[in-house]
Amino acid sequence: MATPTTPSASLTCSGLSFQWPDGTTVFDGLSLTIGRGRTGLVGANGTGKSTLLRLLAGLLRPSQGSVSAGGSLAHLPQNVTLDTALRVDEALGIAERRGALRAIEAGDVRDTHFETIGDDWDVEERALATLGSLGLGDVELDRTVGQMSGGETVLLRLAALLLERPEILLLDEPTNNLDLSARRRLYEAVDSWRSGVLVVVSHDLELLERVDRIAELRAGSVSWYGGGWSAYQDALATEQEAAGRMLRAAEADVRRQKRELEETHIKLARRQRHSKKMDAQRRAPRIVAGERKRSAQESGDKLRGLQEDRLHEARERREEAADAIRHDAEIRVSLPHTAVPAGRTVLSLRELRPRFGRLREGNLHVHGPERIALVGRNGAGKTTVLRTLTGELAPLSGEARTFVPLRFLPQRLDVLDEELSVAANVARLAPGVADNHIRAQLARFLFKGARAEQPAGTLSGGERFRATLAAMMLAAPAPQLLMLDEPTNNLDTASVRQLTSALASYQGALLIASHDLPFLESAGITRWLILTEELQETTAEEVRGLLEAPEAD
Repeated sequence: MATPTTPSASLTCSGLSFQWPDGTTVFDGLSLTIGRGRTGLVGANGTGKSTLLRLLAGLLRPSQGSVSAGGSLAHLPQNVTLDTALRVDEALGIAERRGALRAIEAGDVRDTHFETIGDDWDVEERALATLGSLGLGDVELDRTVGQMSGGETVLLRLAALLLERPEILLLDEPTNNLDLSARRRLYEAVDSWRSGVLVVVSHDLELLERVDRIAELRAGSVSWYGGGWSAYQDALATEQEAAGRMLRAAEADVRRQKRELEETHIKLARRQRHSKKMDAQRRAPRIVAGERKRSAQESGDKLRGLQEDRLHEARERREEAADAIRHDAEIRVSLPHTAVPAGRTVLSLRELRPRFGRLREGNLHVHGPERIALVGRNGAGKTTVLRTLTGELAPLSGEARTFVPLRFLPQRLDVLDEELSVAANVARLAPGVADNHIRAQLARFLFKGARAEQPAGTLSGGERFRATLAAMMLAAPAPQLLMLDEPTNNLDTASVRQLTSALASYQGALLIASHDLPFLESAGITRWLILTEELQETTAEEVRGLLEAPEAD
């Protein structure tokens, strides 16, 4: 990764406020400065990490406050989409300079060609070197984007940004869809960043170990922690331990203040009874007795008020201490209980050659509630195989058939209507399902009350996953085959844990395409398939070795 040298490179936002058009507030007066070095921006799904990057990149306009960038800036979005008809050199932004070079080499020496090239005579060599450094050494500049996988598209877009030699680079979930070898390339690129500003939003813990500091976005403000992910976790554990001690002390103080207030009430009541008795025995004049009564009442009110104030202050301290204890909400996925008999044929591939990818003749037969992991390098064609099974893509030859109701969770989560609310999207995909049932189900996915009315276009990656999964689960008939394409993309660790737990209770068949080996290993996989020119059965250990091995450039 090219390293900029501008000493003043920095990002600053002052009094930043932002609301979505529906009135949802994301930030209210946020101020922070990000200096040179590698910063990992973390936080629970929906806290606004991607929104903040888009504000910093100038792609969104704040309702109040300002953003200033001290240096040239480049931004890799969370969901990279490129026109499939583009050539690679067009996606890299070098097509015009390449064309000018070819024209000059052919003898056309018009000034416009020299103006187009400027001082960038080695642009083609730099482009090929950058592609090679990211594991795309075999990608030709005249190739079309449509022939590339989702992971290769991410790397291609990153290569285009690096060719700009930015002084500030913002990366939003850059390891999404990348196989292990490609991730290693990205890790190396991040390791090589020595100056300028690099901000990474990611749930990839290995990537976050490589940053210089962690910025945690929580409840609209940012807290800073030195070091990578492990150091952040240690600091967080220390904070929570101290917060727990403060909460216990505050609760004890509230109990003590309550006892003292009760004792004060008892003491005042006794004093009042004693005063009445003494006045009766002394036969004190009514005016004297009244004055004593008023004096005692004022004294008692002051004492009672003092104790009530102390109790109120103790309760406020308890609330402050309780606020410091983290109770981050987690999704509670409820998958349908749709058992598949052991002998039931679920799907079959016969001599399948899909439209894209490396597979030339795929054969596969799945029976009963098998749990299959489909793995392979970027560009192998995993997504193509899944989309062929859904009937979305026709194969070049052979056949792909499913024999039970299926639901497919796509990699790009593109099944939601951006203009509709979360609840309306679910209702659209689940006709006939009662509204109260939809909202009850959405609440389990953390879309409660007004959150269910949030437009899909304003959702974060993790929120979009939850909404799409909810819609898929509510659709009828309930699926006996779930096909998931990179389901852990954009999910925080808590959500991944909940998804794993939900899949453990699912009784149907699973076909999961993923590069996330720890997730696959926790999902109870019964068959491992690696996709090359054929479908080969293998083991988790062999998969790890094959995918971690670098490809020849």
